[in-house]
Amino acid sequence: QVQFVESGGGLVQPGGSLRLSCAASGSIFRFYATGWYRQAPGKQRELVARISSDGTSIRYADSVKGRFTISRDNTENTMTLQMNSLKPEDTAVYYCNKDPIWGYDDWGQGTQVTVSS
Repeated sequence: QVQFVESGGGLVQPGGSLRLSCAASGSIFRFYATGWYRQAPGKQRELVARISSDGTSIRYADSVKGRFTISRDNTENTMTLQMNSLKPEDTAVYYCNKDPIWGYDDWGQGTQVTVSS
């Protein structure tokens, strides 16, 4: 199994930017499609962006298209989420995990993103 540690969240104003990082354990990370997820208060966890194991296939939720960019580095076992033009509705705890086709690993603590003026 893969363990994930998220970082990079914080408080930003609308229109601002943040870059989230995900550090994955073990050399098996490179075999899995992975993604960024988020959960806002009172809402279910949702998939924000997905990236294939080799980084060539990427899909975004409609709500973040054109604003967020997902990437991965299989040499460093890391994944990032560059978030631009942030909106208040982006406020959530952000998590990284495998794509559900592979089965989720345990969820980590996530990193809090708050967008507010």
